[in-house]
Amino acid sequence: MTRKAETRGLCIDADGLASGVPFVASPNFDQRPADSAIELLVIHAISLPPGEFGGSAIEELFLNRLDPSAHPYYAGIVALRVSAHFLVRRDGTLIQFVPCVRRAWHAGASSWRGRPRCNDFSVGVELEGADDVPFEDAQYDELARLTRALMDTYPIADIVGHNEIAPGRKTDPGAHFDWKRFRASVPPEISPRKR
Repeated sequence: MTRKAETRGLCIDADGLASGVPFVASPNFDQRPADSAIELLVIHAISLPPGEFGGSAIEELFLNRLDPSAHPYYAGIVALRVSAHFLVRRDGTLIQFVPCVRRAWHAGASSWRGRPRCNDFSVGVELEGADDVPFEDAQYDELARLTRALMDTYPIADIVGHNEIAPGRKTDPGAHFDWKRFRASVPPEISPRKR
């Protein structure tokens, strides 16, 4: 960790927790390898059921409490043990599930610049959304605020979509994620690489 981040009221402390952000502890995490710095930010999109927004199903999935009888789709994913460090709801509400200093289980089988196991050295941020639906202004605003805080705190070298580290397996955040808009919302020295 480089230094404490203070970005418009958002601070990430030495334990990897964002101040003022609700923390809902997911059991789906473990320790990062001792020699793994946090160098990558991975942007995801999720909706449960697919294409539907609101409700508590995303949190329930991350907490291993998803009710398989609540929707037919859930029967196929109820056994998954997944998490992300953060979720940005449609209204811009930010929730943290795993401290940044711990390894959340968000990337799965993945590779970045020839390095496998992206969970080892990344932070995962889920946006409540779907590949075929535009994201909300409030989500871009909160993602930018979180990104600035993360990049002030950790030596993040790149920002990628889940599709870039798991091509052929994942498509999120999808074609409706506006990389140009997002890139313009963070300072040039920490902007994601050109798309």
